[in-house]
Amino acid sequence: MGDPNASSGPGAGLSLIAAVAAVLLLGLAFGGSLWVLAAIVAAAVILINRFLAVTWTQCSIATRQGGDAELKIGESLNVKVSVTNTSKIPVFWLLVEDLIPRWATIHTPPTLDVQGDRINVLLMWPGQTRHLDYTIQCNRRGYFQIGPTVLETGDLMGLYRRYRLGTHPQYLTVLPMTVELDDYEIASRRPMGEIRMRDNVMEDPTRLRGIRRWEPGDPMRRVHWSATARTGVLHSKVYEPTSIAGATLVLDMHTETNPTQHEPIRTDLAITAAFSIASSLHDQSQPFGFITNGRDAADRIRTDGWIGDHRVRDQAKQSATMLDRNDRLRPVVLEASRGAVQLQQLRTTLARLERSDGMTLAELLNETESRISNETTLIAILQQATPDTLSTLIGFARRGKAVAAIINTLDINDYSALAGPLIAANIPTFHLVDEQSIRSLCREVNLRTA
Repeated sequence: MGDPNASSGPGAGLSLIAAVAAVLLLGLAFGGSLWVLAAIVAAAVILINRFLAVTWTQCSIATRQGGDAELKIGESLNVKVSVTNTSKIPVFWLLVEDLIPRWATIHTPPTLDVQGDRINVLLMWPGQTRHLDYTIQCNRRGYFQIGPTVLETGDLMGLYRRYRLGTHPQYLTVLPMTVELDDYEIASRRPMGEIRMRDNVMEDPTRLRGIRRWEPGDPMRRVHWSATARTGVLHSKVYEPTSIAGATLVLDMHTETNPTQHEPIRTDLAITAAFSIASSLHDQSQPFGFITNGRDAADRIRTDGWIGDHRVRDQAKQSATMLDRNDRLRPVVLEASRGAVQLQQLRTTLARLERSDGMTLAELLNETESRISNETTLIAILQQATPDTLSTLIGFARRGKAVAAIINTLDINDYSALAGPLIAANIPTFHLVDEQSIRSLCREVNLRTA
């Protein structure tokens, strides 16, 4: 909590006391009873106002109903803060403000659309409880700190101001949306892939490797009837061993290659595409992983915002908000796996993801190469690419990894300039234009990785 004895003017009370003492000394020195009376009245007014300011601050107790929430885009969160006057004297005024990140309210439409009053001035009688009740409409994905509640009060003459942080905040996670792929045709829904394995995990009947003499136990559907007819001896087909292909999604979130003028539209579009691809792979029981150089917004939670002498309102608000930066350079990595738990973990990670000025995409790929499964297709999702990034992707492809690229740009010329070197290196590229293009984009990616 903030210091309840803190004031907006730390020297105001001392100055007034010094002035009263000077008047009192003058009255005693020159025998002026009116001066003495004026000094006594002034001292009484100062003490009474100070008492009221301190009492009103200490007796105003705020509590927040509800805790951390996880919602989808389009859903609403009801926020309710209760403020109680626990003293036996009325609180004539108390300014209550529940903090919301400013950057989440400046776009059109706003990322968080606040419906109702999150700021109010309250008059509370002894023992009375008043409520601050409003609703937040979630229009975009993200990770947001709701609160804490800043309480401001003071005396009746404006001599003192008191600021307190009344409640702990709650944290809202808005999950990214997914594009439903309801009309695509996948070449094969069987758990088969395109990557040849060293061990015979399973055999793909679409890949004939050769024939051999029939052995007891071979099913009749494996009999090669043409060879049997030519030789008069039963022969069986031999297939290529394969495994599930799946994908490792690599999302570039570096600030230099994700320009601010395109935010938050292009970043949210890339995240929607990534989750849609992972969701469709999950529906096919294929593994998927995720790697990014972005920043997890949860790492910015302030741990020292509940202490300090808040003498200014803006200082109290600043000390209670989330940190603006995080210098951690560790990439966010989810190892390739399958299942509902993996999908939910990926969705939560994507919801909290932010741009970062840490690792470039080329540095990220070099740093995490050993953690990228050789049995999955590496799908890079990017807006722009430096020569180092292009050479790194091409190097991956030349070393035998299955690589594909999704270029997240509206301009076809920007796409062509970036896709050219990749296509020349036989790396498949896909153009991510808008949300409607995700359906066909995911269909193409699934056809390639299924």
